[in-house]
Amino acid sequence: MSVEIRKAKSAGFCFGVKKAMDAVYEQIRTGGGKPIYTYGPLIHNDEVVRELKEKGVEVIHSQEELRQLKEGIVIIRSHGVSREIYDILTKNGITCVDATCPFVKRIHKIAEKESLAGRRVIIIGNEGHPEVEGIKGWCGTPAAVIENEAQAREFTCKTGEKLCIVSQTTFNYNKFKDLVEIFQKKGYDTVVVNTICSATEERQTEAREIAADVDVMIVIGGTHSSNTRKLYEICRSECENTHFIQTLDNLHLELPESVRRVGITAGASTPNNIIEEVQNYVRINF
Repeated sequence: MSVEIRKAKSAGFCFGVKKAMDAVYEQIRTGGGKPIYTYGPLIHNDEVVRELKEKGVEVIHSQEELRQLKEGIVIIRSHGVSREIYDILTKNGITCVDATCPFVKRIHKIAEKESLAGRRVIIIGNEGHPEVEGIKGWCGTPAAVIENEAQAREFTCKTGEKLCIVSQTTFNYNKFKDLVEIFQKKGYDTVVVNTICSATEERQTEAREIAADVDVMIVIGGTHSSNTRKLYEICRSECENTHFIQTLDNLHLELPESVRRVGITAGASTPNNIIEEVQNYVRINF
């Protein structure tokens, strides 16, 4: 008896990632031979970055590299960047193609507005993540990044200081609510804006429901992908037999005869062809 496969409808490229991918391929087609760069890897998927490099798209890893650039086209990835990056590009006369996800752009505007109004911005997210670093770069006051309960409980602010809480778009929605509750119990003057994108909430909810109803769960995505790691954590909490892989090559699956249902989901930076390869492999072999 073959296993039943439940693939998440929300698996694969989200709107923001697709927008960034479309932007880079448009420049490959119409760039007129100018050097093309992305500021940081376009998406957190090594396979995609490798494919783009083969097409001549190079990655700029730092502000120092960017300052030395004298020509070409720089694509801002979906994670977004700080205001300072735009200033460098303008000063050097470099063409900028802005593929920042609209959901991330919204956070930049909130962070800028609220910090100019005197509120300290609290970012619920992962310190060092490029999206979080970009958000910090739009704050007119020093921002704080909180990613766990211990940090939330330890946080203190000055007397009379006002706060604005936002979230990394791909943060775990339930964890966000828990951390916000800790801040609200402190009694601070706090404005809370849930900036987790709707696609992330949908993906996490669907992954949880599928994982709770299958014997084996497969989560596909880049090893550096924050949203994929969170999907894995959610699925692992519902299904002990959960596997986190980047490509089919990483899948070493031996299913006992008792397994009847296998679930598959994927992060927002996972190309559809990789998802289909994994799905076909499970279908043919089990």
